[in-house]
Amino acid sequence: MALAIFDLDETLIHGDCASLWSEQMARLGWVDGPSFLRRDHELMEAYGKGHLAMEDYMAFSLEPVAGRTPEEVEHLVEPWVEDFIEPIIFSDACRVIAEHRRQGDRILVISASGNHLVGPIAARLGIDEFLAIDLEVANGVYTGRTQGVLTYREGKITRLLEWLDQEEENLEGASFYSDSRNDLPLLLKVDHPHVVNPDPVLREHAEKNGWPILAWT
Repeated sequence: MALAIFDLDETLIHGDCASLWSEQMARLGWVDGPSFLRRDHELMEAYGKGHLAMEDYMAFSLEPVAGRTPEEVEHLVEPWVEDFIEPIIFSDACRVIAEHRRQGDRILVISASGNHLVGPIAARLGIDEFLAIDLEVANGVYTGRTQGVLTYREGKITRLLEWLDQEEENLEGASFYSDSRNDLPLLLKVDHPHVVNPDPVLREHAEKNGWPILAWT
């Protein structure tokens, strides 16, 4: 049994769940829609170019969640996943996940989005195990801050190595699927890197190294 690791945004789904949740928070009236979404778009553009400090994005995107209980947020995230995320799950992703399951591989999602979003989306895909950015909870409510190492760029490797140690697993024969140049550090760590609808920087790297380039729909 080997690990089959998947990025989430623009890899398993055709979109970024954090930005889509920002749109949902605007619909819920949690934020001033136009200005909040404009800033979200600016930060996501920086992310796509590899220029984003993830701490800055998380501080921005979690501010509307501060003071709310995890149960309140979960109650609203679940129908949002059904209505807005399920329709943009790549059918090819479902096929590849099913093939790894048939091979007996252990499936893990590792994402640079918050665990309040990644967990329910992974569950919708039938995946129980995930690593995501952890949200701090104090006195029963979200503080608007993160905790621990962020699962972003090299942070994905740090968190994954911790998880491997806890689970008594290893990366022998592991696969990793991602769309983003931000995941190059982890793609270089696994035996079987796969790039999915890659950004230009990642595509160039994949072509030079002979990595499989997948066009998922």
